[in-house]
Amino acid sequence: MTRAGWTLDGVHWAQWALVLTAIVRPAPQDIPTFHAEARLVVLHATVKNDRGELVTGLTRDAFTVYEDGKRQQITLFRRDDVPVSIGLLIDNSGSMRQKRVKVEAAALAFVRASNPLDEVFVVNFADKVRVDVPMTSDVRALENGLARVDSIGGTAMRDAIDAGERYLSEHATRDRRVLLVVTDGNDNASTSSSTQIQRLAEERGVSIYAIGLLNNEDASKARQAKHELNRLAETTGGVVYYPADLDEIDNVALDLAHQIRNQYTIAYAPANQALDGSYRRIKVTASGTQPLTVHTRAGYRATPGRSTSGVVSRSDLCVMFRSSSPSPQPRRFLRSRPLPIALPTRIRLAATAAGTTSCPTRRITACSSRGRPA
Repeated sequence: MTRAGWTLDGVHWAQWALVLTAIVRPAPQDIPTFHAEARLVVLHATVKNDRGELVTGLTRDAFTVYEDGKRQQITLFRRDDVPVSIGLLIDNSGSMRQKRVKVEAAALAFVRASNPLDEVFVVNFADKVRVDVPMTSDVRALENGLARVDSIGGTAMRDAIDAGERYLSEHATRDRRVLLVVTDGNDNASTSSSTQIQRLAEERGVSIYAIGLLNNEDASKARQAKHELNRLAETTGGVVYYPADLDEIDNVALDLAHQIRNQYTIAYAPANQALDGSYRRIKVTASGTQPLTVHTRAGYRATPGRSTSGVVSRSDLCVMFRSSSPSPQPRRFLRSRPLPIALPTRIRLAATAAGTTSCPTRRITACSSRGRPA
């Protein structure tokens, strides 16, 4: 019997848990099954070769995942351009006054090069942090909100990151979540400490990317700013660029948009299922015909309750799914946004409502690629 790709869409990881029974290598009679009921850790990974070029054509077998040094079995794998919820955090301090026009143009170039289904909000920060454009996919609204003429004051970058992550947790409808920080200096105005932001970054599962337009005239402050930006990006699976010239910022922004659109989604059920609050370190490697480097988040905290770190916690799950074939219409079982995940052809998904009426049925069986029950 042939096998085809399937996509499981719209799983809201922070609220739902997966109870999955997948039927592997089905025979015409007496199909063997395995049952899995476990929380999953979901990773978004970028792969580059030794020349810094994106590598986008790898299969599941090329990847190996380790948690706390122990190899984990990859449960779900996908390489698709998945919509993202993005926060643009733009430094509006006094030192940015002569840079804002080019920064705003680069930010708009980033948005236009991103997935059209992405949703974006804009935070301008100086001494204070302000959400100037609520979550939207309207480029015109973003253009109007980015334009600032009042660059003044200090740099409260950590407060902006904290506010951006909180805004994502309250308003984002996409499962992948990203912050892009553009700043030209060391934080000198935040009430949040570097340690607090580092801890929150570990817990919230938001990837932090950054463009550092640092002033090398003050080498000490530039080093401090680099250290903080590098640590946040490495922890969360993002990346930082430091353009040598302001004129390079457009190309940097376009490259970041391209990277975000070309990530692999990898999920695994940790061998250690305990929710004991400990920090679990993650390492992902990839093999190919050339040396490869994988960028993903460095770990997560295994905390009970509502998950914000990309871990699928055990509670209740409603699912929607659609065939990977373009012909059938999607069958939607709840209001959610897509996170496509590859599954075998014959799939049975068991969903528990646990007191909620979001699911119209407690038992959902996938359709074949022709739109008929599998």
